[in-house]
Amino acid sequence: MANKKREQRESHAKSLRLLQLEKAIQNMNYPSVERLMKELEVSRRTILRNIDELKLYYNAPIEYDRIHKGYYFTDETFFVRNVLVSEGEVVAMAGILPLLERYDNTPLKETITKVYDTISQMLPNQVQVQTSLLNEVQFISDPIPNIDNDVFHKIFEAIKQHKTISFGYRSISSTEHTPHSLDPYKIYCQKGDWYAIGFCHKHNKYSTYNLSRMKDIVLCDAFTPDPDYEKKVHIDPYFGIWNNETEAIKIELLFDKSINTYILERTWHKNQVCRQNEDGSVYLSFESNQFQETLYWILRFGSAVQILNPPELKDAYKAELKKMLKNVQ
Repeated sequence: MANKKREQRESHAKSLRLLQLEKAIQNMNYPSVERLMKELEVSRRTILRNIDELKLYYNAPIEYDRIHKGYYFTDETFFVRNVLVSEGEVVAMAGILPLLERYDNTPLKETITKVYDTISQMLPNQVQVQTSLLNEVQFISDPIPNIDNDVFHKIFEAIKQHKTISFGYRSISSTEHTPHSLDPYKIYCQKGDWYAIGFCHKHNKYSTYNLSRMKDIVLCDAFTPDPDYEKKVHIDPYFGIWNNETEAIKIELLFDKSINTYILERTWHKNQVCRQNEDGSVYLSFESNQFQETLYWILRFGSAVQILNPPELKDAYKAELKKMLKNVQ
């Protein structure tokens, strides 16, 4: 055990020295071995050995200039790819990978995986993760729609360059794509679904479009961004990102005691009021302008929820139940 700890300390010190050597060669003007010995306070043999190690293990483009009698990097952008992290931090990074399933439908999955692989290659050899975390934990993601790579890249490019886009769009109830044009402003990712919000030329208002339902995006002319854009977009990230100009209404619900813990342990909305009653039932209220999305959310609780207010939500709930009953007759 003592030998292992000593080896780890020596390896750590060596990694730090290699970083210092790389920095010295980058910042000093053709430093000689003697200057590097003085800078790092080590022997000539150690400097020469470390330079060889940088070349061998890190592919460092170090050359010796006989005119200036010192070392330099032929590629000034080079840096030593080394990160000193703890085992716990490596475990945390490893635990991120399964969460990338959230981005399986976008090019971000590949990009983030590459970043993780790059970080992994930077790790010093002494960091070894002795854990069964990835074997003992299984991450289960929701079904997510596929997004065309070209759509994903072009929508971000259009937002960055403030360009109008034309594209085909298939709404949730359509059987085919229809032409649309949009001045895109912002992208939202909500529970694995990606949306673009912008000014729709077809409907002459700010609208929301699901990226998975878009195809054949073409970047058109540049548009002048509306400085009051944020004041004209009314969404509620907690319940829906559909632009709705109606005022937010107060939703009041009463949940059965059979699911009281489930309701109490979560934050459903940033402005919620949530409390347990004496009989074990749970009162929940919040304000939102996402009427339809709120209705769909309430329906998932079946008979375990009662709508207290508003009356129009009660009516919509009853109407939806009647439609559902027709499907089982």
